[in-house]
Amino acid sequence: MKEEAKHWMNRYVDAYMAVTRQINAQIRDNMAEGLTNDQFLILRLINSQDLCTSTFLAEAVAVGKSSITAIISRLVEAGFIDRTRDENDRRQVYLSLTEKGRSTYYTAEKQVQEVISPYFSHFAKQDIENFITMFEKLAFLMQERGGQSH
Repeated sequence: MKEEAKHWMNRYVDAYMAVTRQINAQIRDNMAEGLTNDQFLILRLINSQDLCTSTFLAEAVAVGKSSITAIISRLVEAGFIDRTRDENDRRQVYLSLTEKGRSTYYTAEKQVQEVISPYFSHFAKQDIENFITMFEKLAFLMQERGGQSH
């Protein structure tokens, strides 16, 4: 690995670890209804999909079906989500937020914004836009190609 690339990688990993550790801790300490960060992410994903399935969730968060099933079961037991079978294909199960789930999700989302938004005040609007655009590109590359050039 070229020295410059190694330097960039080390800076990225150091910054990533510091940011995610701090943000995750602050979000966890302020999360509504005792939700975990993973549960919040699942509620967020279900809220964003019309016909959300456990397969979609497992792929979106890059975990196995058994892990997703366990999280979903806890959220169903807590009254945050419902399972609905497809009328034409009983094997297909769709997930949706209950009213309690929707209310909890929006409260948690507001709390996450309150944790993150103060940091944005330290940057120019264009810097924030550039950072998020590059971070989204990195996310896309990781999801689509695993970082490999094609």
